[in-house]
Amino acid sequence: MDIKQLKDQFSSHYGSANDLKVFFSPGRVNLIGEHTDYNGGYVFPCALSYGTYLCVQKNTLGVLRFATTNFKYTAEVKLTDINKKHGGEWVNYPLGVLVQIKERGIQLSGMDMLYSGDVPNGAGLSSSASIEMVTAFAVNSLFNGNLSRWDLVKLSQQAENKFVGVNCGIMDQFASGMGEKNHALMLNCDTLDYEKIPLQMNGYLIVIANTNKRRGLADSKFNERQSECMKAVDYLKTRKPLKKLGELDLAGFNEIKDAIPDEVIKRRARHVVSEDQRVLDAVTALKKNDLVTFGQLMNQSHDSLRDDYEVTGIELDTMVDEARKIKGVIGSRMTGAGFGGCTVSIVEEKQVQYFIAEVGKNYTAKTGLHPDFYIAQIGDGSKEL
Repeated sequence: MDIKQLKDQFSSHYGSANDLKVFFSPGRVNLIGEHTDYNGGYVFPCALSYGTYLCVQKNTLGVLRFATTNFKYTAEVKLTDINKKHGGEWVNYPLGVLVQIKERGIQLSGMDMLYSGDVPNGAGLSSSASIEMVTAFAVNSLFNGNLSRWDLVKLSQQAENKFVGVNCGIMDQFASGMGEKNHALMLNCDTLDYEKIPLQMNGYLIVIANTNKRRGLADSKFNERQSECMKAVDYLKTRKPLKKLGELDLAGFNEIKDAIPDEVIKRRARHVVSEDQRVLDAVTALKKNDLVTFGQLMNQSHDSLRDDYEVTGIELDTMVDEARKIKGVIGSRMTGAGFGGCTVSIVEEKQVQYFIAEVGKNYTAKTGLHPDFYIAQIGDGSKEL
Protein backbone atom coordinates (compact mmCIF):
# COMPACT_ATOMS: atom_id res chain seq x y z
CA MET A 1 0.00 0.00 0.00
CA ASP A 2 1.32 3.45 -0.96
CA ILE A 3 0.72 5.44 2.23
CA LYS A 4 1.66 8.78 0.65
CA GLN A 5 -0.88 8.20 -2.10
CA LEU A 6 -3.50 7.29 0.49
CA LYS A 7 -2.80 10.51 2.40
CA ASP A 8 -3.13 12.47 -0.83
CA GLN A 9 -6.50 10.81 -1.46
CA PHE A 10 -7.58 11.79 2.05
CA SER A 11 -6.63 15.43 1.40
CA SER A 12 -8.41 15.38 -1.95
CA HIS A 13 -11.59 13.98 -0.37
CA TYR A 14 -11.75 15.99 2.85
CA GLY A 15 -9.80 19.12 1.96
CA SER A 16 -7.17 19.09 4.71
CA ALA A 17 -4.85 16.70 6.50
CA ASN A 18 -3.25 18.79 9.22
CA ASP A 19 -3.33 16.20 12.00
CA LEU A 20 -3.65 12.98 10.04
CA LYS A 21 -2.82 9.60 11.54
CA VAL A 22 -2.65 6.26 9.74
CA PHE A 23 -3.48 2.87 11.26
CA PHE A 24 -3.50 -0.71 9.96
CA SER A 25 -5.17 -3.98 10.94
CA PRO A 26 -4.69 -7.21 9.00
CA GLY A 27 -7.01 -9.79 7.61
CA ARG A 28 -6.45 -13.36 8.70
CA VAL A 29 -6.32 -16.85 7.40
CA ASN A 30 -7.34 -19.72 9.63
CA LEU A 31 -4.94 -22.61 9.08
CA ILE A 32 -7.16 -25.15 10.83
CA GLY A 33 -10.08 -25.09 13.28
CA GLU A 34 -13.19 -24.01 11.37
CA HIS A 35 -16.62 -23.30 12.88
CA THR A 36 -15.22 -24.11 16.30
CA ASP A 37 -14.84 -20.57 17.65
CA TYR A 38 -18.50 -19.86 18.40
CA ASN A 39 -18.67 -23.32 19.95
CA GLY A 40 -16.03 -22.47 22.54
CA GLY A 41 -13.41 -24.62 20.83
CA TYR A 42 -9.90 -24.18 19.42
CA VAL A 43 -8.78 -22.22 16.37
CA PHE A 44 -5.39 -21.68 14.74
CA PRO A 45 -5.30 -18.47 12.69
CA CYS A 46 -2.52 -16.12 11.67
CA ALA A 47 -2.57 -12.47 10.65
CA LEU A 48 -1.79 -11.62 7.03
CA SER A 49 0.21 -8.82 5.50
CA TYR A 50 -3.02 -7.81 3.70
CA GLY A 51 -5.47 -5.72 5.64
CA THR A 52 -7.31 -2.43 6.11
CA TYR A 53 -5.63 0.96 6.34
CA LEU A 54 -7.35 3.92 7.98
CA CYS A 55 -6.42 7.57 7.58
CA VAL A 56 -8.21 9.54 10.28
CA GLN A 57 -8.27 12.93 11.92
CA LYS A 58 -10.68 14.74 14.20
CA ASN A 59 -13.00 17.42 12.86
CA THR A 60 -14.98 20.18 14.61
CA LEU A 61 -18.21 19.51 12.72
CA GLY A 62 -19.79 17.08 15.16
CA VAL A 63 -20.13 14.49 12.41
CA LEU A 64 -18.46 11.24 11.44
CA ARG A 65 -17.50 11.19 7.79
CA PHE A 66 -16.79 7.81 6.19
CA ALA A 67 -15.21 7.10 2.82
CA THR A 68 -13.22 4.27 1.29
CA THR A 69 -11.09 3.73 -1.78
CA ASN A 70 -12.83 0.38 -2.28
CA PHE A 71 -16.48 1.41 -2.75
CA LYS A 72 -18.36 4.47 -3.97
CA TYR A 73 -20.67 4.57 -0.94
CA THR A 74 -19.83 7.31 1.58
CA ALA A 75 -21.68 8.44 4.69
CA GLU A 76 -21.90 11.42 7.00
CA VAL A 77 -23.32 10.54 10.40
CA LYS A 78 -24.14 12.89 13.27
CA LEU A 79 -22.65 11.79 16.57
CA THR A 80 -26.18 11.60 17.93
CA ASP A 81 -27.17 9.16 15.16
CA ILE A 82 -24.47 6.51 15.39
CA ASN A 83 -26.98 3.89 16.59
CA LYS A 84 -28.76 3.96 13.20
CA LYS A 85 -27.83 1.31 10.64
CA HIS A 86 -27.13 2.15 7.00
CA GLY A 87 -28.87 -0.66 5.14
CA GLY A 88 -26.36 -3.33 4.20
CA GLU A 89 -23.49 -0.91 3.66
CA TRP A 90 -19.87 -1.31 4.79
CA VAL A 91 -20.08 1.68 7.19
CA ASN A 92 -22.05 -0.49 9.63
CA TYR A 93 -18.81 -2.23 10.64
CA PRO A 94 -17.05 0.92 11.92
CA LEU A 95 -20.34 2.35 13.21
CA GLY A 96 -20.92 -0.74 15.33
CA VAL A 97 -17.45 -0.33 16.82
CA LEU A 98 -18.09 3.33 17.62
CA VAL A 99 -21.34 2.39 19.36
CA GLN A 100 -19.43 -0.08 21.53
CA ILE A 101 -16.71 2.44 22.33
CA LYS A 102 -19.26 5.08 23.26
CA GLU A 103 -21.02 2.59 25.56
CA ARG A 104 -17.72 2.25 27.43
CA GLY A 105 -17.82 5.92 28.35
CA ILE A 106 -15.30 7.24 25.83
CA GLN A 107 -16.36 10.68 24.61
CA LEU A 108 -16.11 10.98 20.83
CA SER A 109 -15.87 14.04 18.62
CA GLY A 110 -16.30 14.35 14.88
CA MET A 111 -13.87 12.46 12.67
CA ASP A 112 -12.93 12.26 9.01
CA MET A 113 -12.07 8.69 8.01
CA LEU A 114 -10.74 7.20 4.80
CA TYR A 115 -10.43 3.43 4.68
CA SER A 116 -8.50 1.42 2.13
CA GLY A 117 -8.34 -2.36 2.11
CA ASP A 118 -6.34 -4.87 0.15
CA VAL A 119 -8.11 -7.90 1.66
CA PRO A 120 -10.46 -9.36 -0.97
CA ASN A 121 -13.98 -8.60 0.22
CA GLY A 122 -16.23 -11.61 0.65
CA ALA A 123 -13.30 -14.01 0.28
CA GLY A 124 -13.35 -15.32 3.84
CA LEU A 125 -10.14 -13.58 4.95
CA SER A 126 -11.98 -11.35 7.40
CA SER A 127 -12.02 -7.97 5.73
CA SER A 128 -14.86 -7.10 8.11
CA ALA A 129 -12.81 -7.87 11.23
CA SER A 130 -9.89 -5.84 9.89
CA ILE A 131 -12.21 -2.85 9.39
CA GLU A 132 -13.57 -3.25 12.91
CA MET A 133 -10.16 -3.64 14.52
CA VAL A 134 -8.51 -0.76 12.68
CA THR A 135 -11.42 1.48 13.75
CA ALA A 136 -11.24 0.34 17.36
CA PHE A 137 -7.45 0.65 17.55
CA ALA A 138 -7.44 4.10 15.93
CA VAL A 139 -10.27 5.57 18.01
CA ASN A 140 -8.84 4.17 21.22
CA SER A 141 -5.56 5.91 20.37
CA LEU A 142 -7.09 9.20 19.22
CA PHE A 143 -9.30 9.60 22.29
CA ASN A 144 -6.94 8.11 24.91
CA GLY A 145 -9.41 5.33 25.66
CA ASN A 146 -6.88 3.22 27.58
CA LEU A 147 -8.58 0.04 26.37
CA SER A 148 -6.35 -3.02 26.07
CA ARG A 149 -5.96 -4.98 22.86
CA TRP A 150 -8.20 -7.66 24.37
CA ASP A 151 -10.83 -5.00 25.12
CA LEU A 152 -10.69 -3.86 21.49
CA VAL A 153 -10.95 -7.44 20.21
CA LYS A 154 -14.00 -8.15 22.36
CA LEU A 155 -15.84 -4.93 21.53
CA SER A 156 -15.20 -5.44 17.82
CA GLN A 157 -16.76 -8.89 18.02
CA GLN A 158 -19.74 -7.40 19.89
CA ALA A 159 -20.08 -4.77 17.17
CA GLU A 160 -20.46 -7.49 14.55
CA ASN A 161 -22.83 -9.55 16.72
CA LYS A 162 -25.08 -6.76 17.93
CA PHE A 163 -24.93 -4.08 15.24
CA VAL A 164 -24.15 -5.88 11.98
CA GLY A 165 -26.11 -8.96 13.04
CA VAL A 166 -23.61 -11.75 12.37
CA ASN A 167 -23.18 -14.25 15.19
CA CYS A 168 -19.45 -14.68 14.63
CA GLY A 169 -17.05 -15.97 17.24
CA ILE A 170 -14.02 -14.05 18.42
CA MET A 171 -11.37 -15.61 16.17
CA ASP A 172 -11.33 -13.05 13.35
CA GLN A 173 -11.00 -10.00 15.55
CA PHE A 174 -8.50 -11.81 17.78
CA ALA A 175 -6.19 -12.69 14.89
CA SER A 176 -6.43 -9.19 13.45
CA GLY A 177 -5.68 -7.50 16.74
CA MET A 178 -3.19 -9.91 18.32
CA GLY A 179 -1.26 -11.34 15.36
CA GLU A 180 2.53 -11.56 15.28
CA LYS A 181 4.82 -11.85 12.29
CA ASN A 182 5.79 -15.43 11.38
CA HIS A 183 3.57 -16.91 14.10
CA ALA A 184 0.18 -18.56 14.21
CA LEU A 185 -2.04 -18.26 17.26
CA MET A 186 -3.64 -21.23 18.99
CA LEU A 187 -6.67 -19.82 20.78
CA ASN A 188 -9.08 -21.48 23.18
CA CYS A 189 -12.24 -19.55 22.34
CA ASP A 190 -13.87 -20.46 25.66
CA THR A 191 -11.13 -19.43 28.10
CA LEU A 192 -9.39 -17.02 25.66
CA ASP A 193 -6.07 -18.57 26.59
CA TYR A 194 -3.72 -18.50 23.61
CA GLU A 195 -0.26 -19.54 22.55
CA LYS A 196 1.94 -18.13 19.79
CA ILE A 197 3.36 -20.93 17.64
CA PRO A 198 6.33 -20.17 15.32
CA LEU A 199 5.67 -21.18 11.72
CA GLN A 200 8.79 -22.86 10.31
CA MET A 201 7.85 -23.58 6.72
CA ASN A 202 11.14 -25.25 5.64
CA GLY A 203 10.84 -24.78 1.90
CA TYR A 204 7.02 -24.62 1.79
CA LEU A 205 4.71 -21.66 1.38
CA ILE A 206 1.13 -20.92 2.39
CA VAL A 207 -0.92 -20.25 -0.75
CA ILE A 208 -4.41 -18.79 -0.50
CA ALA A 209 -6.73 -19.39 -3.44
CA ASN A 210 -9.80 -17.19 -3.80
CA THR A 211 -12.57 -19.08 -5.58
CA ASN A 212 -14.21 -15.77 -6.47
CA LYS A 213 -17.52 -17.35 -5.56
CA ARG A 214 -18.89 -14.49 -3.52
CA ARG A 215 -20.93 -15.10 -0.43
CA GLY A 216 -22.29 -12.60 2.05
CA LEU A 217 -21.54 -13.82 5.56
CA ALA A 218 -24.64 -12.36 7.20
CA ASP A 219 -27.04 -13.97 4.73
CA SER A 220 -25.21 -17.30 4.37
CA LYS A 221 -26.06 -20.34 6.47
CA PHE A 222 -23.58 -19.27 9.14
CA ASN A 223 -26.30 -18.42 11.66
CA GLU A 224 -28.13 -21.64 10.78
CA ARG A 225 -25.07 -23.73 11.64
CA GLN A 226 -24.73 -21.96 14.96
CA SER A 227 -28.35 -22.78 15.74
CA GLU A 228 -27.79 -26.43 14.83
CA CYS A 229 -24.84 -26.61 17.23
CA MET A 230 -27.00 -25.18 20.00
CA LYS A 231 -29.58 -27.88 19.30
CA ALA A 232 -26.84 -30.49 19.64
CA VAL A 233 -25.92 -29.07 23.04
CA ASP A 234 -29.57 -29.23 24.12
CA TYR A 235 -29.68 -32.93 23.27
CA LEU A 236 -26.30 -33.78 24.78
CA LYS A 237 -26.82 -31.97 28.07
CA THR A 238 -29.54 -34.47 28.93
CA ARG A 239 -26.60 -36.86 29.45
CA LYS A 240 -23.88 -34.49 30.65
CA PRO A 241 -23.82 -30.89 31.98
CA LEU A 242 -22.81 -28.85 28.96
CA LYS A 243 -23.00 -25.29 27.65
CA LYS A 244 -20.91 -25.52 24.47
CA LEU A 245 -19.69 -28.29 22.20
CA GLY A 246 -16.11 -27.18 22.85
CA GLU A 247 -16.35 -28.61 26.36
CA LEU A 248 -16.36 -32.16 24.90
CA ASP A 249 -13.36 -34.12 23.72
CA LEU A 250 -13.81 -36.73 21.01
CA ALA A 251 -14.01 -39.69 23.40
CA GLY A 252 -16.56 -37.89 25.56
CA PHE A 253 -18.69 -37.05 22.53
CA ASN A 254 -18.66 -40.62 21.28
CA GLU A 255 -19.91 -41.83 24.67
CA ILE A 256 -23.07 -39.68 24.55
CA LYS A 257 -23.64 -38.95 20.85
CA ASP A 258 -26.63 -41.31 20.75
CA ALA A 259 -28.49 -38.66 22.76
CA ILE A 260 -28.85 -36.77 19.48
CA PRO A 261 -31.75 -38.33 17.51
CA ASP A 262 -31.30 -36.12 14.43
CA GLU A 263 -28.51 -37.42 12.17
CA VAL A 264 -27.85 -33.97 10.66
CA ILE A 265 -27.43 -32.39 14.07
CA LYS A 266 -25.18 -35.28 15.10
CA ARG A 267 -22.92 -34.71 12.10
CA ARG A 268 -22.68 -30.99 12.88
CA ALA A 269 -21.56 -31.79 16.43
CA ARG A 270 -19.14 -34.46 15.25
CA HIS A 271 -17.39 -31.94 13.00
CA VAL A 272 -16.93 -29.43 15.81
CA VAL A 273 -15.59 -31.93 18.34
CA SER A 274 -13.28 -33.69 15.86
CA GLU A 275 -12.05 -30.35 14.51
CA ASP A 276 -11.06 -29.29 18.01
CA GLN A 277 -8.91 -32.41 18.26
CA ARG A 278 -7.36 -31.69 14.86
CA VAL A 279 -6.27 -28.24 16.06
CA LEU A 280 -4.54 -29.73 19.10
CA ASP A 281 -2.89 -32.38 16.93
CA ALA A 282 -1.82 -29.72 14.41
CA VAL A 283 -0.11 -27.62 17.07
CA THR A 284 1.68 -30.71 18.38
CA ALA A 285 2.84 -31.53 14.86
CA LEU A 286 4.19 -28.02 14.24
CA LYS A 287 6.05 -28.01 17.54
CA LYS A 288 7.79 -31.14 16.24
CA ASN A 289 8.40 -29.41 12.89
CA ASP A 290 6.20 -32.07 11.25
CA LEU A 291 4.58 -30.28 8.31
CA VAL A 292 3.47 -33.52 6.67
CA THR A 293 1.19 -34.44 9.59
CA PHE A 294 -0.05 -30.86 9.70
CA GLY A 295 -0.98 -31.11 6.01
CA GLN A 296 -2.83 -34.39 6.57
CA LEU A 297 -4.85 -32.75 9.34
CA MET A 298 -5.74 -29.89 6.99
CA ASN A 299 -7.07 -32.44 4.50
CA GLN A 300 -9.13 -34.15 7.20
CA SER A 301 -10.50 -30.78 8.25
CA HIS A 302 -11.79 -29.97 4.77
CA ASP A 303 -13.35 -33.40 4.37
CA SER A 304 -15.21 -32.95 7.66
CA LEU A 305 -16.38 -29.46 6.64
CA ARG A 306 -17.62 -30.95 3.36
CA ASP A 307 -19.31 -34.08 4.69
CA ASP A 308 -20.37 -33.36 8.28
CA TYR A 309 -20.76 -29.57 8.38
CA GLU A 310 -21.75 -29.07 4.73
CA VAL A 311 -20.33 -25.59 4.26
CA THR A 312 -18.08 -26.11 1.22
CA GLY A 313 -19.87 -26.29 -2.13
CA ILE A 314 -18.72 -27.12 -5.65
CA GLU A 315 -16.26 -24.23 -5.94
CA LEU A 316 -14.33 -24.87 -2.72
CA ASP A 317 -14.38 -28.63 -3.24
CA THR A 318 -13.09 -28.27 -6.81
CA MET A 319 -10.29 -25.95 -5.71
CA VAL A 320 -9.21 -28.36 -2.97
CA ASP A 321 -9.48 -31.42 -5.24
CA GLU A 322 -7.31 -29.77 -7.90
CA ALA A 323 -4.78 -28.61 -5.31
CA ARG A 324 -4.35 -32.09 -3.89
CA LYS A 325 -3.46 -33.44 -7.36
CA ILE A 326 -0.33 -31.26 -7.52
CA LYS A 327 2.99 -32.77 -6.49
CA GLY A 328 4.43 -30.85 -3.56
CA VAL A 329 1.06 -30.03 -1.95
CA ILE A 330 0.95 -31.54 1.52
CA GLY A 331 -2.41 -30.14 2.62
CA SER A 332 -5.36 -28.13 1.29
CA ARG A 333 -8.64 -27.04 2.85
CA MET A 334 -11.30 -24.37 2.77
CA THR A 335 -10.83 -21.53 5.21
CA GLY A 336 -13.36 -19.10 6.62
CA ALA A 337 -17.11 -19.50 6.90
CA GLY A 338 -17.43 -21.41 3.64
CA PHE A 339 -20.08 -21.25 0.89
CA GLY A 340 -17.41 -19.64 -1.30
CA GLY A 341 -14.36 -17.65 -0.37
CA CYS A 342 -10.89 -19.14 -0.10
CA THR A 343 -8.83 -22.25 0.33
CA VAL A 344 -5.46 -22.46 2.04
CA SER A 345 -2.78 -24.89 0.88
CA ILE A 346 0.74 -25.80 1.97
CA VAL A 347 2.80 -25.95 -1.22
CA GLU A 348 6.44 -26.74 -1.86
CA GLU A 349 8.08 -23.44 -2.77
CA LYS A 350 9.53 -24.65 -6.09
CA GLN A 351 6.07 -25.88 -7.14
CA VAL A 352 4.12 -22.70 -6.34
CA GLN A 353 4.04 -21.16 -9.81
CA TYR A 354 3.08 -24.49 -11.38
CA PHE A 355 0.44 -24.91 -8.68
CA ILE A 356 -1.07 -21.50 -9.45
CA ALA A 357 -1.12 -22.10 -13.21
CA GLU A 358 -2.40 -25.67 -13.14
CA VAL A 359 -4.96 -25.34 -10.35
CA GLY A 360 -6.21 -22.08 -11.81
CA LYS A 361 -6.64 -23.59 -15.28
CA ASN A 362 -8.42 -26.70 -14.06
CA TYR A 363 -10.63 -24.81 -11.63
CA THR A 364 -11.79 -22.42 -14.36
CA ALA A 365 -12.47 -25.30 -16.73
CA LYS A 366 -14.76 -26.95 -14.18
CA THR A 367 -16.49 -23.90 -12.65
CA GLY A 368 -16.28 -21.11 -15.21
CA LEU A 369 -14.83 -18.85 -12.51
CA HIS A 370 -11.37 -17.25 -12.57
CA PRO A 371 -9.58 -17.59 -9.22
CA ASP A 372 -7.00 -15.34 -7.60
CA PHE A 373 -3.97 -16.62 -5.72
CA TYR A 374 -2.02 -15.05 -2.88
CA ILE A 375 1.24 -16.19 -1.35
CA ALA A 376 0.60 -15.50 2.30
CA GLN A 377 3.06 -13.45 4.31
CA ILE A 378 2.34 -13.71 8.03
CA GLY A 379 2.21 -10.21 9.52
CA ASP A 380 1.59 -8.26 12.71
CA GLY A 381 -1.69 -7.29 14.31
CA SER A 382 -3.24 -3.82 14.66
CA LYS A 383 -0.77 -0.93 14.75
CA GLU A 384 -0.22 2.73 14.01
CA LEU A 385 1.98 3.36 10.98
